[in-house]
Amino acid sequence: MRKVLLLAGAALMLAGSAVIVNAEVKSLRGDVPLNAKPKPPKLARVITREGGFRRNFKQQPPLIPHEIYKERITLRVNTCLKCHAPENYKRENAPMISKTHFTDPKHPSEKNLYKGRWFCNQCHVPQLNLRPLVRNRFKPLEEED
Repeated sequence: MRKVLLLAGAALMLAGSAVIVNAEVKSLRGDVPLNAKPKPPKLARVITREGGFRRNFKQQPPLIPHEIYKERITLRVNTCLKCHAPENYKRENAPMISKTHFTDPKHPSEKNLYKGRWFCNQCHVPQLNLRPLVRNRFKPLEEED
């Protein structure tokens, strides 16, 4: 009985591998050849809004009211700082980075920006002119006075 089960199991494994061997492999690229120049994806239009967007809940990070395609954030460079750093925000007419983003909130400067808050687009995102993926009836809370 044991040998029969082993043989049946082996036969199933071989049959399964035969199906896999005969299966046609398809690329995520579709029929586009590897040497073809790819078409860039169509970028959704960013919604820009003077003065920013209203927040939907109390602790929501502010949304970015401008395009960020050309902004660069690496371990050493953060182009958001050219407008939003304490040294630049008045001249650029932009909001200053929140004092919660600094190691010394009483004396904010680019030099003491907390590195855990360095990658701005982890929390702050632009708004795109797209249909929602899922219909919903969410309504923001009314602001408390």
